[in-house]
Amino acid sequence: MEKIQKSIEVEVPVQTVYNQWTQFEEFPRFMEGVKQVRQLDDKRLHWVAEIGGKEKEWDARITEQIPDRKIAWQSEAGEHTSGTVTFQPAGGTRTRVNLELSYDPKGFVENTGDALGFVSGRVKNDLERFKKFIEHRGQETGAWRGTIKS
Repeated sequence: MEKIQKSIEVEVPVQTVYNQWTQFEEFPRFMEGVKQVRQLDDKRLHWVAEIGGKEKEWDARITEQIPDRKIAWQSEAGEHTSGTVTFQPAGGTRTRVNLELSYDPKGFVENTGDALGFVSGRVKNDLERFKKFIEHRGQETGAWRGTIKS
């Protein structure tokens, strides 16, 4: 199991950043390789992404969600992935987004890409694109303010 931790500061208030992150179906707009995220219900998502040149699909379950603070998930079927994203006020209208992602690379191509830091670089770039997306918009495309506890 591999783990990646990345953070970024965004020039938008916590509530706006959190609200945008809850709009999972918008992820393909700023996440490289993510072709589709479909929200199945309040706790479950279906992902389609290109990983190591292959299209992969999996379902993920949100295990914890606390408005303006935290979203955690775990895959249920398909690719093994889990993670947590937290949101912290960083002074003024700034927000610190902390992302921790765990995944299990499969096969030669994914293991080689992982060893060369491609996944870590992709995550960093995804956060940069998210920052540009939300700062440029200045407001979220929607929001879900519910709480989920395991």
